[in-house]
Amino acid sequence: MARLELWKDPWPLDVKQCPCDVHFTSYLREKGLAGQTIFHFGTGDHHHVGLQAPASDHAVIGITATEPEYRSYIRLVTENPHLGKYYKVLFSDIYQINTRLLPAFDIVTLFHLCEFWSENNAAFAALDDKGVLEALTALVRPGGLVLFYTGSFAYDAAARLIPDWAARTGFAEEPGYETLRIFRKPRT
Repeated sequence: MARLELWKDPWPLDVKQCPCDVHFTSYLREKGLAGQTIFHFGTGDHHHVGLQAPASDHAVIGITATEPEYRSYIRLVTENPHLGKYYKVLFSDIYQINTRLLPAFDIVTLFHLCEFWSENNAAFAALDDKGVLEALTALVRPGGLVLFYTGSFAYDAAARLIPDWAARTGFAEEPGYETLRIFRKPRT
């Protein structure tokens, strides 16, 4: 029987190796953004983005394909039911995402775009990395943001997708923040 091969190890918060989530929450604070609806690709076992959500009234949907990260989310919201009003985590391979099940977003983070494609899982995929980029950014509200992490080990592959995507969709690049590359959707 065929099985989906997923990442096995939980990802701890290691700002020296992967600061994108901390840079993102710092960006939100510095810009004074509150009440944002956020899709966050890659929760990490630390759930940093989700844990920051209540303080600024953000509504965050995160996605993980790592069972231990999903279990740690369940523990978090069981021990802190208030958090569950602001932070939800989907357990899914990003390449199986069905955007018909998702709302519109003010912000989409694609920090880990191109990191997880697997030929072993291709038969089960609904999308490839270009499809993930297209599908999730189509859910961004006018004036909303898409952020990429320039420190990703697969950023070179993601960066090759960005120019064509931005040209076709009208997303305009804004000044970056720390390790983040930021694009805004046209308001019309």
